[in-house]
Amino acid sequence: MATYDRLIDLLDTAGVTYKLIDHDPDGTTETVSALRGNAVSQAAKCIILLLKLDKRTTRYVLAVVPGDRRVDLAAIKQLYGARYVGFADAATAERLAHSVPGTVLPFAFDPELDLIADPAVIAEPELYFNAARLDRSVVISGADYHRLAQPRIAPIT
Repeated sequence: MATYDRLIDLLDTAGVTYKLIDHDPDGTTETVSALRGNAVSQAAKCIILLLKLDKRTTRYVLAVVPGDRRVDLAAIKQLYGARYVGFADAATAERLAHSVPGTVLPFAFDPELDLIADPAVIAEPELYFNAARLDRSVVISGADYHRLAQPRIAPIT
């Protein structure tokens, strides 16, 4: 199932109120927020990170932060007790997200991904993100996102 279809099926099955917004194709948080007409702080910026827990153990984390903030790699490192934290390469991120860069969903549909979200994300009355497509976005409440995605919540900005 395509990632977009999987997202819509999840939202429909859960009975979540959501809105779809069609816009010019773009995957940059600031640009697509302007196209959608939302504040950048209302956007979910989704970043796939590579963690080295020890010499032999690697994990991947999907970090979800407000669009106007940056993920704090030191905070992630401390939360996981990792030796190293960095950004996953593009090919790995695309494989784990099941979508191209700029369209990564704030949901971990791959068992290799741990999901962690900043508290500001779930506090948003309206949370905007690209819907695994560059030309369509979804709006749901931060509370509904929290209920559906069940991310670990920690200050990571």
